Amino acid sequence: MDQPPAIAERQPTLTYLNHETTLKSWLLTRDHKRIGVMFLVLVSFFLFLGGLFALLMRLELLTPGPGLMTAYTYNRLFTLHGVIMVWLFMIPAIPAAFGNFVLPIMVGAKDVAFPRLNLASLYLYFCGALLTVAGMVWSGADTGWTFYTPYSTISPTAVTPILAGVFIIGFSTIITGLNFITTVHTLRAPGLHWGRIPLFVWTLYGTSIIQVIATPVLGMVLLLVAVERVFNVGLFDPTRGGDPILYQHLFWFYSHPAVYIMVLPGMGVITETVCAFARKNIFAYWMVAISTFGIAFVGFFTWGHHMFTSGQSTFGAGIFGVLSMFVAIFTAIKIFTWVATLYKGSIAVTAPLIYLLGFIFLLMFGGMTGVAVATTSLDVHWHDTYFIVAHFHYIMVGSVLMAFLGGLHYWWPKMFGKLYPERTAMVCAVVVVFGFIVTFLPQFLLGNMGMPRRYYSYPPEMQYLHVASTAGASLLGFAFVGILVYLLLSLRYGRESGVNPWGSRGYEWYAGSPPAPQNFTSPPQFSDSPHDYSEGGEPHVA
Repeated sequence: MDQPPAIAERQPTLTYLNHETTLKSWLLTRDHKRIGVMFLVLVSFFLFLGGLFALLMRLELLTPGPGLMTAYTYNRLFTLHGVIMVWLFMIPAIPAAFGNFVLPIMVGAKDVAFPRLNLASLYLYFCGALLTVAGMVWSGADTGWTFYTPYSTISPTAVTPILAGVFIIGFSTIITGLNFITTVHTLRAPGLHWGRIPLFVWTLYGTSIIQVIATPVLGMVLLLVAVERVFNVGLFDPTRGGDPILYQHLFWFYSHPAVYIMVLPGMGVITETVCAFARKNIFAYWMVAISTFGIAFVGFFTWGHHMFTSGQSTFGAGIFGVLSMFVAIFTAIKIFTWVATLYKGSIAVTAPLIYLLGFIFLLMFGGMTGVAVATTSLDVHWHDTYFIVAHFHYIMVGSVLMAFLGGLHYWWPKMFGKLYPERTAMVCAVVVVFGFIVTFLPQFLLGNMGMPRRYYSYPPEMQYLHVASTAGASLLGFAFVGILVYLLLSLRYGRESGVNPWGSRGYEWYAGSPPAPQNFTSPPQFSDSPHDYSEGGEPHVA
């Protein structure tokens, strides 16, 4: 974990935090690293807020009957939990925070292609989040995070400001995607051709394509719901010729690809960390890169598997089910590649590695249940039960959370030049993985027993499973508090990390930790392939 002398001489540690640390300098910055740090603070705040709402719901569900809150309050609580976790945490977390920080460094650029737009994306996210929170304070919403019509058009709660907030956040997502695509195309260092781009950049590139193509559809359908609420035009009202099923088609045309906006960047984080802690080249570089675009492409044709009980034709349901299986194939390619990379590697057991293993387990388990719910005959039984809740959390929340925490611990020295207490971090990592499994595994059983999701009460014979789920959620809460405490303390009391504490050969570690204001003190010329551990030693700038 010591700083390599040769690197220190070539890339002195010039912390970007020590250059104009006034509030104004941060609020008006165009430095992609500072913008990434500010995104990290915001998404972390919403992770804790959404997690707090989840814990309150689990406490309510400890007993079969009424407890901490009324049914009306419970409906608003699970809606706000979903809105926060999906729109304010999972979609922006990895691309906006880590992508902003490391992508330009990984391609040898001084910044993103459009620094001013990058700052604008931060403010759009903040304004959208502020409007969403204002709607929560006003009266919340009780529609669920999917805003299904026709109820979302007549609900007496503050649906409109929350719709507007998510609509604004969509513009932030589109700007970030355009910025990343342009940066990868135009600002790569000399010699950094497509076959040498780090795989985290590949996943951000694929994610950006989805963001740019799919997000306008979400904006359009949310705007239509708001128009119907305000002007009472009847677009989704069947009594006036509208069609509520049309809303579902439009919403899921975005929201199923949005699953991969969340998960694909996490897959990129796992690819970076598996190479670093196995001390091996990636097993199949091009297979990982191509499977990224396979997932992104097929993801646009699978939205109908969310609608097997909506009355669509048997033929249509069959086609959507088969296409959903193709996503599983491309995902399996990545999993096999990660496992093959770990095989016979020189494994370094660290907190990021524990999150990596947790990611693989949850992705595999959630993926297998995803194949099950993409089968029409099974989904008819499980639809809108706790089985779907558990599957959704394993494949999306669990995967994103493990990748986010793994990336946070892996890049913490890069971002702040400080080391956290590794043993404490490993204990918290184990508790997070174990707590997540204990929280949601009982919910598969609840769903199989027929318990509908979003219900405020349940039969007494199901209580033991709810108690187990709440115990797991409590473990998660304690672990999150521990992580927050030791990371914040490390900023003041942590040891200096040096330039490359992991001995990683990722391109971002060629720069200082934290990087210089323009990332590199001399123009970088990457002479080695990314993830190349064939010769050992530390990375160097040619």
